[in-house]
Amino acid sequence: MKARPYAAVLAGLLMAGAAHADQASQIRAERAWIRVMPAGLPAGGYVTLHNGGDEVAALTGASSPDYAHVMLHESTTEGGMGRMKMIDKLEIPAHGKVALAPGGYHLMLMHGASEVHTGAKVPVTLQFADGSKTTVDFLARPANAVDAGPDSATGHDH
Repeated sequence: MKARPYAAVLAGLLMAGAAHADQASQIRAERAWIRVMPAGLPAGGYVTLHNGGDEVAALTGASSPDYAHVMLHESTTEGGMGRMKMIDKLEIPAHGKVALAPGGYHLMLMHGASEVHTGAKVPVTLQFADGSKTTVDFLARPANAVDAGPDSATGHDH
């Protein structure tokens, strides 16, 4: 009869774990696109990430089968000089959003496995601090693009 209290505690712990959703499941991605550059130059990846959860989510990395390396970067301007640096994580506030956009936070997609053509969809897997992941299709746009374009008006929800 002593097993009953332990069973109740174990069941409670399992239910508490199931009630806590992973970070990736709380994120909705919209307007995901990459700026494809000529001659194998790195592509920039941009997306707006909405966090529908009650806790901060932290984007810690990304990968794509179409690129050998995908890194989180931040562009800044100091004293008239543009700078870019790699960052370890990007926090998305609870019930908030963060935009990865030209001139700010973005993904750097390096060493394409093959040429990516304008209009193609590039799968990018976003990785979060708790180990969860979600894959988002990024629309390939030309080098002169400044936003996601008309093809993404409805967004890419994941």
